[in-house]
Amino acid sequence: MKILFIQPRLSELQPVWWKRSLETAINKLYIPPLTLEQLYAITPEDHDVKIIDERTGQKIDYNNGYDLVGITAFTPYINRAYEIADNFRKKGIKVVLGGYHPSARPEEAKQHADSVIIGEAEYTWLQLLKDLKTDNLKPIYIPNKPVEQNDIPAAKRDLTQGNYFYAAIQASRGCPNRCEFCAISNLKFRDIVRKRPVENVVEEIKTIPQKYIHFYDPSLTAHPAYTKSLFKELKGLNKKFTCNGNVGVLNKDEELLKLASEAGCFRWFIGFESFSQKNMDLLRKTSNRVEEYGPAVKKIKDHGMEIFGLFMFGLDYDTPEVFNSTLNTINELGITAANFSILTPYPGTPLYDRLEREGRITSKDWSQYRWDRVVIKPKSMSAEELLQGARKIKNEFYSFNNFKQMIHKENGFGFVSITDRISTFFTSIVSYRFL
Repeated sequence: MKILFIQPRLSELQPVWWKRSLETAINKLYIPPLTLEQLYAITPEDHDVKIIDERTGQKIDYNNGYDLVGITAFTPYINRAYEIADNFRKKGIKVVLGGYHPSARPEEAKQHADSVIIGEAEYTWLQLLKDLKTDNLKPIYIPNKPVEQNDIPAAKRDLTQGNYFYAAIQASRGCPNRCEFCAISNLKFRDIVRKRPVENVVEEIKTIPQKYIHFYDPSLTAHPAYTKSLFKELKGLNKKFTCNGNVGVLNKDEELLKLASEAGCFRWFIGFESFSQKNMDLLRKTSNRVEEYGPAVKKIKDHGMEIFGLFMFGLDYDTPEVFNSTLNTINELGITAANFSILTPYPGTPLYDRLEREGRITSKDWSQYRWDRVVIKPKSMSAEELLQGARKIKNEFYSFNNFKQMIHKENGFGFVSITDRISTFFTSIVSYRFL
């Protein structure tokens, strides 16, 4: 059987050519399609598989005689996924949709597909292939148990090798936190953390030619003992990596920080979200205590690693003053890379359900659910104030003068290498200011 896996681009293209080119370049650097690489790994070898990642500028050939097309999509990509699916189905080719959005809206997705896979696909994908061979394809596939830790596959990268500067890997799956806004932990079974055997992760990393790796785990701080064991084994592999972590654990566990630095970690992605504890409590992000932010940042930097802070605006206790106060606090803490997003209620999350009940969702055009658009009625400011404020803090934070002042305040680059720090700033300013 001839199978095509597709990672679609955003539904709405960048309006000018140079922005499209920059976006494509950034995608080639940082975001390999790990989900598709994992599905490819478990697909029986008697199938002929191809992977297309539209985000990197790859084109889709609708006339290549495929028997089955599998498309994965998060909400801002779903309209494009539906467009691609409809084009293939018009030619009589079977289409399967999966990923976060189809899992949250299977009946909607089913209008554009022959079958929809809900949640984790490792077990249901193989059953779907068997059913397709016997012409018994089911409209919806739902797993009856979480994928066990030994069954989380190592990615197969020969079809994507050389396309990305970073490689992606997954050591664990699931997140114990059920934050109101999170599209990951609120999917079926995704709040159950499963940890791959450390030796399996290490063996996979040894096969990766890239020096730089990003761990796709929702949090490598969910089970510190496991992560410490992993970091001990990574030491000496001569890899550099980035990963996600919760601020509370990173503030309390300096042994974890020491081992991370020794293993090659140079950047933690941390969802600070807000400097308001009221907002954190409302969002049920119990891992965040605002009073721990400052000490955690200092400890991480003291161990020679940097922080990429994730912040969101439009929370219920955010007033128009939040943008200036957030920028000032970030600079005081010495966070030199950050992403500023607008609160977005993704389908399938408790946040979506709450704002829907409150009549505060203003758009269900999924292409607008992309972090830099306003699709809600904020509680303590206008929609226009939210939009302009988010743009303003992004532009001011990623101005050259602001960066220069932060480096001067830190008295240089500290323990983080100049190459890593400059590359972080350059790619961040391109990604989060100009795109």
